[in-house]
Amino acid sequence: MAGFLRKLMPKRFRKDGVVIPVVRLQGAIMSGGSQFRPALNLASTAQVLEKAFEFKDAPAVAISINSPGGSPVQSRLIFSRIRDLAREKQKKVLVFVEDVAASGGYMIALAGDEIIADPTSIVGSIGVVSGGFGFPELLKKIGVERRVYTAGENKVILDPFQPEKEKDIEYLKTLQLEIHQVFISMVRERRAGKLKDDETVFSGLFWTGTRGLELGLIDGLGDMRQELKRRYGSKTKLALVTPARGLFGRRIPGVASGSLEAAATGLATGLVETAEEKALWSRYGF
Repeated sequence: MAGFLRKLMPKRFRKDGVVIPVVRLQGAIMSGGSQFRPALNLASTAQVLEKAFEFKDAPAVAISINSPGGSPVQSRLIFSRIRDLAREKQKKVLVFVEDVAASGGYMIALAGDEIIADPTSIVGSIGVVSGGFGFPELLKKIGVERRVYTAGENKVILDPFQPEKEKDIEYLKTLQLEIHQVFISMVRERRAGKLKDDETVFSGLFWTGTRGLELGLIDGLGDMRQELKRRYGSKTKLALVTPARGLFGRRIPGVASGSLEAAATGLATGLVETAEEKALWSRYGF
């Protein structure tokens, strides 16, 4: 009778094995997002992270990362939220890398007490990159005159419709160096005692999981299911934590407007974000 009643209980409440909550963080990291193109950012991940750390009897939270990077701000915000929850709930965080945890993706991975990757995963790319397009000749060819009025001589810095200026590029690089130093400090702090004394680690290069282990960027090689069962027993169960769904079953990436105008804007924005995301993935051969 007791066995029958136990089967009626939700799996997460059964005592026939340890249950480890699993959160999957996948995609390019950027602010915003829409129902057409969900983005990986704090708004889209906060709820699932909170739910995962609410598993009272779980000794750890497993986080799967598959991201080529993106916004350093959103990467740090997600990193900070994971660490805050880990301290508050007193749980170990185990990060598992799928295809890629590079740049901002690796910044998030630093939230793990341990980082485990596949031998063929891509890790690293500890650097900062900014990209864009320039169209100074396009307007002339199509007969369009652009008029911009500003208060402040630097309000149109790096304007894509004007020729590049050396002072603008130099200023951008100073910002990149500041962000890079923040990233480096995070790596040194979180990988203290593990990181090899090799300055190429901070050069923006990226490596396979095998080489990443040698450099001290990760702690081990393996996959989530086998590793968790090895640590917590053969009866260990993995419980995937998913976002809440909206009225029509779509996952809610954040706060979205339902107007037709917002939908059209979201579609246009989604096309741009798709191109940006494709460019990020392509750097790592995906």
